[in-house]
Amino acid sequence: MTNSKKDIIAKLKKIGEQLEKTIKENDNPEITMPVRTLTNAYFDEKDKLIRLGDKRQSRTFFNVGQSRKFMQTVLIAAQIKELLEQDKPSISTRQLYYILKHTIEGLKENTFEDQAESDPVIEDLEVAADSLREELGLEPTPKGVFCGPITYKDVRTGDEINCRKMGTAGAAIPANVEPTAMEFQKSEAKFVLVVEKFAVWNILNQMKFWDKHKCILLTGKGQGERSARRLVSRLNKELKLPVYVFCDFDPYGYYIYSVYKQGSINLAHFSERAGCPDAKYIGLKYDDIEKYKIPKTNWIKMNDQDMKRLKEIQNYDWFKKKEWQKEIEKVKKWGWKVESDSLVSLGIEFMGEKYLPRVIKEADFLD
Repeated sequence: MTNSKKDIIAKLKKIGEQLEKTIKENDNPEITMPVRTLTNAYFDEKDKLIRLGDKRQSRTFFNVGQSRKFMQTVLIAAQIKELLEQDKPSISTRQLYYILKHTIEGLKENTFEDQAESDPVIEDLEVAADSLREELGLEPTPKGVFCGPITYKDVRTGDEINCRKMGTAGAAIPANVEPTAMEFQKSEAKFVLVVEKFAVWNILNQMKFWDKHKCILLTGKGQGERSARRLVSRLNKELKLPVYVFCDFDPYGYYIYSVYKQGSINLAHFSERAGCPDAKYIGLKYDDIEKYKIPKTNWIKMNDQDMKRLKEIQNYDWFKKKEWQKEIEKVKKWGWKVESDSLVSLGIEFMGEKYLPRVIKEADFLD
């Protein structure tokens, strides 16, 4: 058992012992933890990350509005502690939900009705134990892929994975990308290129863009989930690789970029390990539409929801830089959005042979 597991077990045990002491004193059992809402998240200007503030909340048993969630918190904490002590293989959050879901004896009530109840409690315990869920023995379901001049060791199986030889499918991003599970071996990469869409990644991979430009080519297939974000952060911080993010020219592409860069409000406690403040946004951008004469047939009119989202993003502290405010103002006045896929209208290989090499070489990005 690793020291980190022992530390986490000790933290969970301390929570249990405090509850036991309170019960023996005939007092109201209580669990305290940081508040994980927008009201307790802030943008750290120095480190350029979204962080969790100091506000805390209490969850008590003798409170009709809190008793159910209190019970669920204790159930999950106890089960995680047991799995860590037994040194069992990691499981998914879905599997933990099934392990704990049952009808309470003597009642007609279930411990959990669906996974939407258990997942937020797991995130609460991450914060309470100051640990990632991967360290709690719980792993997300990854959806991203990557390829490029890098070899890593799967620590748990001992296998060596050469990401140069994964064909058109690429290498699946592992569920657990922590150093204890994924150890970088050899890399000749000069930068990391994160693309929003799998379809874009697929073209670039078939072109072997990663081989010609010596980069790690990665996609989270839309919004990057935990494993993808953590992997990008590790590649940046440990291998000192610049990170470029290529997204759609719309409010949602902007947001996907910002999550890789600063983290997210909902998982502010995760930003320290998954944020990548050095990441650059390389497109598409407003001036590119005229520069490359992207046909109007490829423009998509922004609807009210798009415009609302754009205004929300403009008000985020991490988009307050003059270059971003100027860009967003242009887009608001223009009123259209363009998908990164549209560059194929200029030629199937245009994005890999002309657009991306140029914007990277000329540092034509937004920061």
